[in-house]
Order: sequence, then structure tokens, then C-alpha cells
Amino acid sequence: MRHCYAGFFALLLTATTFSVKAQTPIIIDRNDMPNTGDSLRTSETLTLTGTALTQTGANQTWNYSGLRPVNQSVAYYSGVSSTPGVLPIVFGVLGGMNRATIANRQPLPAVLVEAGIPITEVYSFFNESATTYRQVGYGADIPSIGALPVFYQSQALQDVLYRFPLVYQQRDSSNSDFSVNVPGTAFLREKQKRVNNADGWGTLTTPFGTFEALRVVSTLQVRDSVSLQGQPGAAVQRPVMKQYKWLAKNQGIPLLQVITQLVSGQEIVSLVQYRDIYRRQPVLSTQAQLPETAVAIYPTPVGTSESLRLTLPASGPVALTATDLAGRVLFNYTIPNASREATVPAAAFGAFRGVAMLRVQTETGVVVRRIVRQ
Repeated sequence: MRHCYAGFFALLLTATTFSVKAQTPIIIDRNDMPNTGDSLRTSETLTLTGTALTQTGANQTWNYSGLRPVNQSVAYYSGVSSTPGVLPIVFGVLGGMNRATIANRQPLPAVLVEAGIPITEVYSFFNESATTYRQVGYGADIPSIGALPVFYQSQALQDVLYRFPLVYQQRDSSNSDFSVNVPGTAFLREKQKRVNNADGWGTLTTPFGTFEALRVVSTLQVRDSVSLQGQPGAAVQRPVMKQYKWLAKNQGIPLLQVITQLVSGQEIVSLVQYRDIYRRQPVLSTQAQLPETAVAIYPTPVGTSESLRLTLPASGPVALTATDLAGRVLFNYTIPNASREATVPAAAFGAFRGVAMLRVQTETGVVVRRIVRQ
């Protein structure tokens, strides 16, 4: 009998040990960031369903298993040496404070689309170290000019996404400042303040699976200065943006990221992204499929120097995704508060010519339209 009790207590001690381990917050470090060669797929939607964003603290359970995507994209991470033009030199081993360890080709940022800067490709360059994961610059591919590097004003003014080790209740901040000048076309300067707060840990569930996660909320205050064709520029203070990010071990990018904007005193969800498997596009959305006549698109065909204009079924948030017939994404463009009419600048398509499919996601439903660009 004594041996039975001893075995019982040993089993109880083992169970207690596992229970304590399961309730220990994870620690995020450099090894949990992207690696060269990673192809990380995300699903995207404009509607957040599940646990309220206000739920935070220790040992939480966040359930977002009901998320339904309307679009998917893949983030490709490469070595610096595989980027075009002079970029491997200025961001490579000779880059000094701008040296990067990894690069990511991205769709055009909204500010560049809105400014109409003639850029066909954008690369983001990052430096991963034992202490930080920071963005050290951009590379822009511009017709007739070639690859143009874009640097931050100094190393102290680079955008520090995370500081390691990243642990629960950690708070940090960074200020960043960069500018890009395309002679005779446009000048853009962006100043940003980022404040990170690791405000929760626990178990996260999405359609991708269930994981132990650390939640980090990044609050961004951004001010843009844009000058076109040599004219006096205008400074624009963007709405305060928050990025709610759930990080896990060995995942590269957040398992879930919810982006919000503060509009008229209200926090509005503008985009939801989460790690996912490949899903066929026709079954991505449970929202109504709108008839083609719900969205008017003109001119058609559209010239390479012309903006594309849309008449929408209702005001509100709109997500636009253009793909070629092979399924390659030309751009993702989100308008948090669109009116009944919207404009997509010609620069969004870059140098693309031919037939493209434009997916228009509104609060009332989804419509896919065929576009000819010549």
C-alpha cells in the first residue's frame, strides 16, 4: 500500500509540474523571426470575430477560430544578395549601420500609392540580431532610374519592431525617420513613433491551429510629408494605428495581427491577418457574392498612365486585391473609410500590362471584376 501511495504522489507531482509549465509565458527571441527562404502565407479579412481585443493579461484564452478570409497573400523572405541593382551592396556587408540580414518583397505601401510615386517594386530590409529586430531601410525599383535605396536618417532613427528577449509586461519604444526623393517626381518623408507593450500571454486559436502565444500591442503615430512635381509639400498626420500581434515560437511572423485605426474617437478594425494554409479563393468568404453591376469600374480598358476609378455599393472599409491570371498578387490596397467612389492610382499596378482580376471586398459583400490594362 505504501508503494501505491508513493506512486500516486509521484503521478500527482508530475501532473502539477506539467500544469505549471503550461502556464508559463513564452519568451520571443531572434530565432522566432523570419528566416531566409521562408514563404509565409497569411489569410486576410476586414471583419474580426472572436475574443474582444480588450481581453489581456496573464494566462488568457483567445479564440478566433471563426475567422473567415477574403484574401490570401504570401510573404517571401530572401537573402540581401538576391535583391536588384545596387541594393545588395548598400544593404550588404558594406552597408555599415544599414546592413541587413534579410529582405522581404512587399506590395506598394498605401502612402506611395496615394502619392503616385512611379515605383514598381518595394523591398523591405531588416537586421536580426540577438537584441533587436529592426527595419534598416527600403529598396524601390523605379522605371528609368533603377533600384533606389531608402535609408533612415541614422541608426538611432531606424524602426525597431522588437527588442529581445521579448517577455510579458515588457514596454519599449522607438522613433524612426526616413525620406525618399525621386528627382522631378516626388519627395516623401515619414516620421514615426512606435510604442510596444507585451500585455498578455496564453493560448491562441485561429483556423490555422492552437498555439501558446505572447501578445504585443504596437501603437504607431505617423506623420507624412509629401511633395509632388517640385511643388510645396503638405504634412499629414495619419490616424493613430494599433497593431495587435500574437507571437509564437518558430513562426517567423505573427500568428494573428489585427490592425486598427482611431477614427473620430473610435477604434476601427482596418485589417485582420493570420497565418494559414492554402485555401481556394472561391470559398474564402462567407459574405454575399455581389453581382458585377454592384461595382462600376472605369475607364475600361485602362491605360498604364491612368488611374482606375470605382463606384462602390456603399461607404465604409474596402479591401482591393489585384492579381494576374497566374494568381500573382499585383497589389493589396485597403481603404479604411471609402466613400461611394474610390480611386486606384496607376502606380499601384506598376509596370503590369494585360488582363488582371480585381477583387473588391466591402462590408456588404464581395465582387470580382476583370480589368484590361494596356
